[in-house]
Amino acid sequence: MALVGEPYWRREPEDEATLAGCHATSVEDFRTLPGLVGLFGELGWDLVEMVLADQDSWDRYVAAQWWNLRAWLDANPGDELAAEVRDELDRAPLQHVTYQREFLGWGAFALIRR
Repeated sequence: MALVGEPYWRREPEDEATLAGCHATSVEDFRTLPGLVGLFGELGWDLVEMVLADQDSWDRYVAAQWWNLRAWLDANPGDELAAEVRDELDRAPLQHVTYQREFLGWGAFALIRR
């Protein structure tokens, strides 16, 4: 059995800004949910369970990351990575609500080899 966590397109990106906002260089970087489930079968795996994040749980997941970035910044203000982490925290919330929340989904998939 394998457990795979994977993002997928909820909606096809409308432009280059959306692709970049979802950390993608092309629409082929992620599959749709049906495309992802189909890929598992093509690769010889049976899908036996899946848990998909809804938008609320996706929000909570990424917000916990922002909290951790902020806590790290508070504890490490002079670290050589502080400017980079600060930049990420400045950009990430708006990027999430502008692009990722509407266009990306995420799921955990339990697979058994055929």
